[in-house]
Amino acid sequence: MQVLKQFWRQITVTVIFIGLVIGFVILLATNNTATVNIANVNIRNGPGMSYAIEDTTAKGTKVHIMKRKNNWLYVRYADHKFGWIASWLVNEHNSQLAKTTKISDATIVLDPGHGGSDSGALSNKGKMEKTYTLRVAKAVAKKLRAAGAHVVLTRDSDKYVGLSARPAIANKLHADAFISFHFDSSPEKNTASGITTYYYHKSTSLALAKALNSKVEGLPLPSKGTEFGDFLVIRDNSRPSVLMELGYINDKSDFKTISSKKYPQEVAHAVYAGLSTYFANQ
Repeated sequence: MQVLKQFWRQITVTVIFIGLVIGFVILLATNNTATVNIANVNIRNGPGMSYAIEDTTAKGTKVHIMKRKNNWLYVRYADHKFGWIASWLVNEHNSQLAKTTKISDATIVLDPGHGGSDSGALSNKGKMEKTYTLRVAKAVAKKLRAAGAHVVLTRDSDKYVGLSARPAIANKLHADAFISFHFDSSPEKNTASGITTYYYHKSTSLALAKALNSKVEGLPLPSKGTEFGDFLVIRDNSRPSVLMELGYINDKSDFKTISSKKYPQEVAHAVYAGLSTYFANQ
């Protein structure tokens, strides 16, 4: 009886191990994206034949496979459109692993911190952080879109967006980068200055943080480098993600720069340069 129990225990352990291995392989397959060329394929709004056809691709259309569900592929295609195609209509044998190497192929989520009832930090004269994060995000979005990027803002007006909803957008879109914009505040007025770029997941986001930090060093405010930061919007983010504190809003000198008309444009140029470096090194 003891031998029989030991035998079944070994069988159970083996089955569990095999299950874990299979699950890991499936996870890799699910997250492994590829770029393929297709022709005359229907694009549907869901993973099944019962879903409506929204578009049809032309010969030679390049699609970026973002995720898989059963026998269906969720893809990004011409002019940054999205939809589902049947996997049996796609020949993936000659596909290339989809590493985005330029901004024009990238999906980037920009997150203007705070908004609506959440004012964020205040300047010495009561100016709200939420106003300046949105101003910067819009300038960056305009710069990146001009370069061909697919850009999504977590908010594009003075409205409240919950913290968990922000990384959820990046996760859902399988974004190539997520950048959250903020302005720092010190316990005492006029005692701190500079820009800090935070990351949480070292394996996925440190390279992005370093690339962006290398370019913000050219901004009017001093760079304080990259640091680990336990912020929900980057902690709960499975995509390459950073949170940038672009100066101290309650420092008189920093705020003069932050509130200037040219600062958002300068930040946009720095972020564009940083992302260009980041994607080129993928």
